[in-house]
Amino acid sequence: MPVRKIPKNHLFVTGRHATDLSREMVEFESLLEKEYMLLLDFDPRVAEYEAQPVRIRLPEGRSYVPDILVRFLPGPDGVEPPRELVEIKTQAHLERYAQEYSAKFAAAERYAQEMGWRFCTRTEKDIRTPRLANLKFLRGYRRDTPQPEDVDRVLERIRLLGGRSSSQCVIASMAATHDERARWLPVLWHLVATRRVQVDMNSAFGPDVPLWLGED
Repeated sequence: MPVRKIPKNHLFVTGRHATDLSREMVEFESLLEKEYMLLLDFDPRVAEYEAQPVRIRLPEGRSYVPDILVRFLPGPDGVEPPRELVEIKTQAHLERYAQEYSAKFAAAERYAQEMGWRFCTRTEKDIRTPRLANLKFLRGYRRDTPQPEDVDRVLERIRLLGGRSSSQCVIASMAATHDERARWLPVLWHLVATRRVQVDMNSAFGPDVPLWLGED
């Protein structure tokens, strides 16, 4: 449960984010936080995350609440990686208020170490990447529910193309008209969004996206 409620703010975008990794909506305090949550939603290593997770005591009766706590799934060796306690701010904000954050971050690092976690910061340089742009494109397709027979046909077509192809090649081999493209493109992007078809998520999508079958 969050230890702090996020108040409405006229200077920053606040709200609640729906994620499949939590039974409840997760509150965010800035657009950058919401974008980071989207990265977590599509990260196959992540088991769950929560916002405003812990209150860390500071000198003189003050306290500090980091933005997000991330829990990871066990790796191939069966060992669960340390959780990450994360503060999300723009680089300019961190530089402007560096002195104020110095004590907070030192306390957060000590607290995380005691808990067996890691404390880290994330800025727009970490978050606003080609991967994020790709995920923003794909997120609308993730909750689509294509007909199972349509899914099977797209997967079979990629297999017939050797298991490796591209978005344009797959659709061109299945669709001769605009209406047919409109039918098959959402199915293909749903398969990419749900990781049944693989792409390089760290390279910006262009008009034709290389894709393949198999594991990440």
